[in-house]
Amino acid sequence: MDPLAALLSEHPPQLLSAWELQSCIALLEDTARACHAELESRTTTLHALPDEIQQLVFGQLCNALDPRSAVAYSSASKGLRELMQRVSEGARKSLLQELKEENAAAAALGLKAGVQSCKALREAKDIKWVYKGVSVTDLATLGKLTPVLPALERLYLFEHSASAGPDGGQLVEGLGVGALPAVTRFVLVNVCVGDAGASALAAALDRGALPRLKHLALSNAAIGYAGLVALAPALRRRPALERLGLDRNPFGDEGLAALVAPPPADAPPPQAEALAQLKWLNLFATQITNAGCAHLASRLRSSALPALDTLYLDNSRVSPVSVSARTAVYEARAGLNGYTVRHRVLN
Repeated sequence: MDPLAALLSEHPPQLLSAWELQSCIALLEDTARACHAELESRTTTLHALPDEIQQLVFGQLCNALDPRSAVAYSSASKGLRELMQRVSEGARKSLLQELKEENAAAAALGLKAGVQSCKALREAKDIKWVYKGVSVTDLATLGKLTPVLPALERLYLFEHSASAGPDGGQLVEGLGVGALPAVTRFVLVNVCVGDAGASALAAALDRGALPRLKHLALSNAAIGYAGLVALAPALRRRPALERLGLDRNPFGDEGLAALVAPPPADAPPPQAEALAQLKWLNLFATQITNAGCAHLASRLRSSALPALDTLYLDNSRVSPVSVSARTAVYEARAGLNGYTVRHRVLN
């Protein structure tokens, strides 16, 4: 027990003499000085760290949706504050200025998406950005925010056309380790991801991003053969995936083969088929040919995609797939259904 507590336990404050009150005040002053010295010691220790370490600590605290911790850190001492306000060689802005601008950009993005504050965006479970004119800058900002959206469960971005440009992949490139931990539905429609973005998404999935993902749609996203071949293995390592939309992308038979490939011959037993929970697959308006359909039918007969009950293949007059080839796919799996292009990806 400290001296002040011991004194007060023996004598209630109202019964203390003048001398005892003076002793209490002296003890309080001593305690305050000790706390102040401890605080100064700690901030001095922080200030004594190399600039690179301090910048690393500051960077880890930076959260564009909640910058208070980073600002408090930079205010711990005058030296730290000056360091965070300093413009480093080769940089255009200080770390604090960058954080301030990222916070303003996040707030503007939230308003554009119909969310009224950074706090509301941080706590949002749904972001439905439908036909609001997403820009490359918007996608890059959202990509930077993915590590600090712990509550988000469903993300939908719909555009009138794939007008975001090849840099639309900046959204998926922002997915770090464990990003978007609660998201189960990740839907991009008419947002250009491209082969580079598909490869970046594959790397992000393998790093642990989107750990609860069940529904992925990348519709009209400019994903070609190379993109799907890069993405397919990462998707096949997601046993919980139930819905996959890849419609209106320019991949063909090679990409499809990568998606439905059998388990490796050297895989340890049991050699379970990949995508075992996938129920819904949209391959409308791709460049899959009759040969690709024949391969898909063969794989379905060999127990690939065991839970699949809904599949859409192109049935237009200009499709490279014949009626007989498409029919063979549906006959390969009892109860396999098709549906019209007017599906609802928000379901």
